[in-house]
Amino acid sequence: MTSDHATTVRELLAFYLEAGIDCALGDEPIDHLSAPDLATPNIATPAPASDGPITAKTGTAPVVAARQPSRQATAAPRAGIAPPPDIAIESAREAARTAPSLEALRALLESFEGCALKFTASRLVFADGNPQARLMFVGEAPGRDEDIEGLPFVGRSGQLLNRMIAAIGLKRGDVYIANVIPWRPPGNRTPTPQETQICLPFIRRQIELVNPDVLVTLGNPSTQTLLQTREGIMKTRGRWFDYDTGTRAIRAMATFHPAYLLRSPSYKRLAWLDLRAIAKVLEDKALGQPAST
Repeated sequence: MTSDHATTVRELLAFYLEAGIDCALGDEPIDHLSAPDLATPNIATPAPASDGPITAKTGTAPVVAARQPSRQATAAPRAGIAPPPDIAIESAREAARTAPSLEALRALLESFEGCALKFTASRLVFADGNPQARLMFVGEAPGRDEDIEGLPFVGRSGQLLNRMIAAIGLKRGDVYIANVIPWRPPGNRTPTPQETQICLPFIRRQIELVNPDVLVTLGNPSTQTLLQTREGIMKTRGRWFDYDTGTRAIRAMATFHPAYLLRSPSYKRLAWLDLRAIAKVLEDKALGQPAST
């Protein structure tokens, strides 16, 4: 490989990373330029009809000519095409409300094809932790590490979340962790509003089935989606909300996403204040005392 060619390859790879392309979707590359053009019409002159075999003369001996198969293009079915958003949202609502358990909800998501993110992600990232937990954390969407492992918050932000949980005397196995979006968006891009609305019935049902005492939304997207506010995380963090499941109101608080704290460690002090307030409410509920406001 020449020096110029190696430089070009490095620049191309750098461009891919900046564009968010950091993994391959197939085992082998596809050379679309060398693919045959199946749509080319067959322009051969049709032979006249005959009751017998078609023959051609080569010298004096008759030769039976093989009948060539037609090159007419046939449209192959396209796998992995999601329905229009309005249809997908209604389908998600119907499916989610029928799930009697977390296991059934996971199975429904495994077979659900209404969200296009499913066809670019490696696997479903459903949840981690204790399904009977009193404390539930909800983020926005899986990243690359989560897509590989099939579990939420397992990368650097997950390690910080583990330390945040430990700071209030709990372990990861004591809490329940999920995301609004259960599939990784390509290149970790922001999910579209349509993708969020399609996945929303499933996370709502997931919260209802876990039925925690305290719900913590991590970061701005999950906070705005679940707590139905348009204010930014700086204004919403540290405040108590009531999350209505339809059967009861769950105490809910927003705090910073661990990934944001990694980029802006100066805000860890505010996150610690949020965690202390969360721990206080859990303690009050365990003692049967009125919840703090």
